[in-house]
Amino acid sequence: MTQISSKNPFFNNFSSFQEQELLEGLIIEAHSIFAPQMWYIPRVLENFDVVYTADDQSQYNDAIYIENYDKFLGDGNFMSKFTLEIRNQMQFSVAMRTFHDEVGTVTKQPRPNEGDLIFFPQNMTCFIIKYTEKFEMFYPLGKLYVWQMTCEKFEYSNEIINTGIEYIDSLQNDMSTNVFDYAILCEDGTMLTDENDEYILMEEYNLDDIYPGSNQDFEKEADGIIDFSVSDPFSEGNFTDV
Repeated sequence: MTQISSKNPFFNNFSSFQEQELLEGLIIEAHSIFAPQMWYIPRVLENFDVVYTADDQSQYNDAIYIENYDKFLGDGNFMSKFTLEIRNQMQFSVAMRTFHDEVGTVTKQPRPNEGDLIFFPQNMTCFIIKYTEKFEMFYPLGKLYVWQMTCEKFEYSNEIINTGIEYIDSLQNDMSTNVFDYAILCEDGTMLTDENDEYILMEEYNLDDIYPGSNQDFEKEADGIIDFSVSDPFSEGNFTDV
């Protein structure tokens, strides 16, 4: 095998530890100057399904400050046949050393994991990590320096969120449809039930408030469009024996 190297020895620094440390320090300093601070929220798996590779009982219990460089990508906003969809993607780049010092020492994870959250305080939005790339900067001076995370806006689906940050935790308080979040508890934490063994819930548990577009609204709208009183072969009660 023939090794390909620079003919100029002054620029052959791909094994120079001092040069790599200098570049890494400059990247971290640039992030500190230009990038906003954000909350990194690791996911805790509670009931991971190895068949579907999903966890329907995930928890988010910690929020850790990190410095990120960011930019918007993705398909933007567009109208589908069902509703308006917002498919903004966000790309975050965090220095590997910063992630290790700020997050890895707490969570013991070597890299940003898919499924973890990043809270962007500038527009008060949570993003979920969809993919983590380590080759965004392809070995400058012979080393990798940053993690690049491709994220999408987080869609809450009854995960347990208890980070201690009021706005982040409000996602569960405002959007949860889990009856256990609204059940009345005894002193020992047992949920109260009635004579039919159904949970006794607080008055705040009202799905019409959470999802205002209920079936009754659709039925009311349909009554003004379809008139079943008109005699036609498809109306109710107008079928006769042939």
